Amino acid sequence: MKINQNTEKLTNIKIAGIVLKPNAPEIKDVYLEIKSYFESEGIEVLLECNSASMIGLEGLDFDEVCMSCDFLVSVGGDGTLISVARRAYKFEKPLLGIHLGTLGFLTDIMLKEVPSFLLKLKNDEYRIDKRMMIKGVTSNKKFVAFNDIVITRKSVNSMLKVDAKIDGKLFNSYYGDGIIISTPTGSTAYNLSVGGPLVYPLTNAFIVTPIAPHSLRQRPLVLPANFVIEFTITDKKGAVIIIDGQDSYEIEHGESIKIEIANKKAKLIHRIERNYFEVLNDKLQWGD
Repeated sequence: MKINQNTEKLTNIKIAGIVLKPNAPEIKDVYLEIKSYFESEGIEVLLECNSASMIGLEGLDFDEVCMSCDFLVSVGGDGTLISVARRAYKFEKPLLGIHLGTLGFLTDIMLKEVPSFLLKLKNDEYRIDKRMMIKGVTSNKKFVAFNDIVITRKSVNSMLKVDAKIDGKLFNSYYGDGIIISTPTGSTAYNLSVGGPLVYPLTNAFIVTPIAPHSLRQRPLVLPANFVIEFTITDKKGAVIIIDGQDSYEIEHGESIKIEIANKKAKLIHRIERNYFEVLNDKLQWGD
């Protein structure tokens, strides 16, 4: 059975936009090595300005990189890739993750594999996975998330109260440490650590998982992605919204956040032979 039947390919493979792991100036030599690999295959490299400044080089504004490149490359780990995917959301550029540590859930190309993978890239021997993203809207903020949106308490010495609606109809009231609204890709992140379900990453669905609920009757819930979910903060102290563990905003008592599927998807470049279940087996040590 073919689980992934997407046949999209890059239109051009002439210019790569590179973003490096932040606060890691020691990877300058790694970047120069990667740059040499790309240039040896006739692929021009554009380095994003914050990454360039970190290693003492000159670069271009991120938006300019996105507009000029044929595809993006994140160098670091899954966190770097998630950040780049969110920042590049409106440009819809395919994104390749080069991992500098062990195998990641999202970044599957190791540094030593870059030369051989570039040959596969030029020979159309790769695939592009389209991953669902979600968008959140409050009274004064709009944002997108790749992994998850977390609604959590402001204070560690109190619990959070939240009313939840689906398509305008009340379906639950949560009382506990918070709630995770996750994409299928994000099911292996915070959602998994609090007992939420694993969902195949190319599925279109929301995962709503309570964090340390006061009642054991509150269970994780998987919902179709065509629903609009609304959470209203009934706790007088308000709450904090955390996007992909990277950005946070405060939301006050009585305010709401609406969450729905984003208009665009993240496009991840992978090896054809990459198998999601093999990654799970490796990362979670299934069968040991």
